[in-house]
Amino acid sequence: MKICVLVKEVPDAAVQKRIDPSTGRMDRNGEKNLNPYDTHAIEAAMQIREGGAVEVDEIVAVTMGPSTAIRALHKAVSLGADRSVHLSDDALAGSDVAATGYALAQTLKRESPDLVLLGQQSDDGECYTIGAVVADHLQMPSLTQVIQMDVEAGPPTQLRCERQAEYGYDTVQVELPAVISVGDAINEPRYPSLKAIMGAKKKPLDALAIGDVDIAADRVGESGSKVICGDFKAPPAKSAGEIIEDEDTNETVEKIVAWLDERKLI
Repeated sequence: MKICVLVKEVPDAAVQKRIDPSTGRMDRNGEKNLNPYDTHAIEAAMQIREGGAVEVDEIVAVTMGPSTAIRALHKAVSLGADRSVHLSDDALAGSDVAATGYALAQTLKRESPDLVLLGQQSDDGECYTIGAVVADHLQMPSLTQVIQMDVEAGPPTQLRCERQAEYGYDTVQVELPAVISVGDAINEPRYPSLKAIMGAKKKPLDALAIGDVDIAADRVGESGSKVICGDFKAPPAKSAGEIIEDEDTNETVEKIVAWLDERKLI
């Protein structure tokens, strides 16, 4: 079995997220990291390998992004992936979910995976639909919000999945190949060892452009996207709140009560 894990480079959680009004895209300056939700997908792939129900020949981390995204791939490899694939091309800049899903699917066709895993969402755009878009292009079944996977060896190989739903939980049997978006409740990702971190840069990495995977230029980037971004404006700044120093408890209580009474909150 070959497992491909879709990963993404996102701004670090400590970086304030904002839209660049000149481009209508997220400002991705500053510190970046591997999307934390994708670490659960890598861990799920590792647990399938270690479970022994089927033999996993290879776990491949796949990303689409600028040159800096190579660091996210190195992190993915340090967490257990055997090698990585980096789709990077200026023509991809500004791609929306539809264009991104198409480009990733074309890249995955080159790999012919038996199973595609990814996190439930990205930490920046917080889009939950990329797995379904990829699955549609690959003509594979798709499941989202999966919190448990049990492999049943074939032929054909199947997965028995439990997924979160609005009304509770679904148990679904799916035949491979398939695209599975895992929820963050599925596992607790392991920490990479120092040896794995040091050796990540030595693992094979395929750098691809759109011409290498038969991606039509008019179906990616801003021209190939379905979403048109309008005018973005930062929300108005809020005035600073009133701070009451607790030097005299009785007086402090009186001030708070008066403040609440003035606003008819009591």
